[in-house]
Amino acid sequence: MLDVRWIRQEPDAVRARLAVRGKTQETDAQVDAVLALDAERRTLVSEGDELKARRNAVSAEVGVRKRKGESADDLVEEMRGVNERIRQIDTRLRDLEAELDEVLLRIPNTPHESVPEGGEESNATVRTWGEPRAFAFTPRPHWEIAADLGMLDLAAGAKITGSGFPVYRAMGARLQRALIQLMLDLHTEEHGYVEVETPFVASRAAMTGTSQLPKFEDDAYRIESDDLFLIPTAEVPVTNIHRDEMLEPGRLPIAYTAYSPCFRREAGAAGKDTRGLLRLHQFDKVELVRFERPEDSEAALERLTGHAERVLQLLELPYRVLLLAGGDLGFGSAKTYDLEVWAPGVDRWLEVSSCSLFRDFQARRAGIRFRPEAGAKPEFAHTLNGSGVALPRTVIAILENGQQEDGSVVVPEALRPYLKTDVLRP
Repeated sequence: MLDVRWIRQEPDAVRARLAVRGKTQETDAQVDAVLALDAERRTLVSEGDELKARRNAVSAEVGVRKRKGESADDLVEEMRGVNERIRQIDTRLRDLEAELDEVLLRIPNTPHESVPEGGEESNATVRTWGEPRAFAFTPRPHWEIAADLGMLDLAAGAKITGSGFPVYRAMGARLQRALIQLMLDLHTEEHGYVEVETPFVASRAAMTGTSQLPKFEDDAYRIESDDLFLIPTAEVPVTNIHRDEMLEPGRLPIAYTAYSPCFRREAGAAGKDTRGLLRLHQFDKVELVRFERPEDSEAALERLTGHAERVLQLLELPYRVLLLAGGDLGFGSAKTYDLEVWAPGVDRWLEVSSCSLFRDFQARRAGIRFRPEAGAKPEFAHTLNGSGVALPRTVIAILENGQQEDGSVVVPEALRPYLKTDVLRP
């Protein structure tokens, strides 16, 4: 959520930063709505304060007159009107607060100054790692490799739940478990994150605090009877560990890592990339979440991105790092790096991680504050998160990059202690 004071004081600057995302007509209208609602609120607050001051003064005058035996009927009559107007103002202010919050909750974050304008075509390649393998044969897609290895049963998943809910068998299931363990070991033992295990369902308040709601409610799986949501990412419960908290001096930075299944309806993505594991409604992911002091958050984004990259380096997967342009930026993010691995079987780059800086956007919604030092004025923390990493497309890349002509797959060295083998064979 943006700071309404910033919108009030620098509306043109806010509009200019939001314009980097495109859709300027929509965001301009939202800024105009905030300004109008805020102006009305401030006017009413001022009028209410004056009326309450008048009421206090009149109450004192009524007491004086009564002690003198003088009539105070005119003042009593005046106060009836004043009290009624105060009641009207208080009622309207409650409505205004709700209306203002509703508009603010639908305004996206302002992009960081380094974020380029434009859509997906304007994403900038920051760096690459590794070289795509040259094959002496035509590389096959992962769904064929996995079927021959007996690792994946898409038909069973569709029968149990529906398309986009895979069943992993034998070494497929073991590969999932091995990847999760490798990532958690790496992030806790080498990168200094504290592992947490959180619920896989979240409240409306938790989803709102991390900016999934209200904008993306149609993309979420909702348990209607309890108004709870299956989490789209562990970012939601992990960030909300500190919702409505005041973090005392010395607590920051805080770094958590967590495994979770992720559930996404992706209502607007029907029919896109549906082969194999390319687009799923349920998948596994290891998440990285950080809480930082504002002055440290930009450097923390670089470190967090490096932590996700290290997973791909250990798995020996060629990848590239993209700085997302404003039009491709997530709703709550101020700056995002996407990590994409090369998948030769489907002949394309596949996103396996988004590492994002939210500044105080989430913390303002979720009430996550800290004191820089004892007795200091509270500030909103800066939050960051990133996939460290998501499994489905990582599995795709492992199978497609490691495939051999005889149908076997060479296992990356870092995974061998977890899988107890160096080759997966049909």
